[in-house]
Amino acid sequence: MPISPNFTSEFSKEWEINFVQCYPNGQLKHTELCNLLQLTAGFHAELGGLSFSDMQEFHQAWVLSRMRVEVTDLPKWRDIVTVKTWIVEMQDSRSVRALELYVGDKKIVGALTFWVVLNTELRKPQALALPFEHFTFFPEKLPTTQTFEKINLNVDFQFLKSKLILLSDLDIVNHANNVKYLEWCLDCLNPKLILKNKIQGFDMNFLRELHLNDEVEIAASKEENPELVSVTKNGKTSFALKLEYST
Repeated sequence: MPISPNFTSEFSKEWEINFVQCYPNGQLKHTELCNLLQLTAGFHAELGGLSFSDMQEFHQAWVLSRMRVEVTDLPKWRDIVTVKTWIVEMQDSRSVRALELYVGDKKIVGALTFWVVLNTELRKPQALALPFEHFTFFPEKLPTTQTFEKINLNVDFQFLKSKLILLSDLDIVNHANNVKYLEWCLDCLNPKLILKNKIQGFDMNFLRELHLNDEVEIAASKEENPELVSVTKNGKTSFALKLEYST
């Protein structure tokens, strides 16, 4: 699609939180939070001529590599939220995108994301084939107090469960969707930490693709705060999650 006449380098979209997106306590699930952030980013990319369909003409797609999320509070069922987004920087095969979520005038979530252009046939990074000079970048405008990080996995882990990658785990890029990794890990943890809204920040590293029928192991660190969770296949880490809890 061509660049929309409504395109601007800063974009915002309203969403209403529905009941299927919520935990039993009525608050938005962390996985659904990430979905809302990424859907908003997708709408912005589409307006700017960088949608999935646009990129597929060159066998390309954006894939998430790292993500840092800081949570002051979670929206609740029936809340109207506004997600704002802009690009911090972009070059060749990489893009850093910022996102913030508001209820009214109150910012309650900030997220910093690092994206890579993947050639969906060769399954490797590649320079973006589409023009992006029409985007204005905002390198000094950051949505989080800390940037995303490479998670240090040099700690003691304990096995939690095995997982077989199913069709329901896959997305349009034909690999396990990034939000699914978070879902698998959170499902292994103490639900009280989640339902009492103790998660105040989390980092995610996406290291290797997973595909249909892959078998993985999920393990957690013996440290409790921050807590690390890993998803490994044949001894190699595909995903790492770092969770920071309020006291």
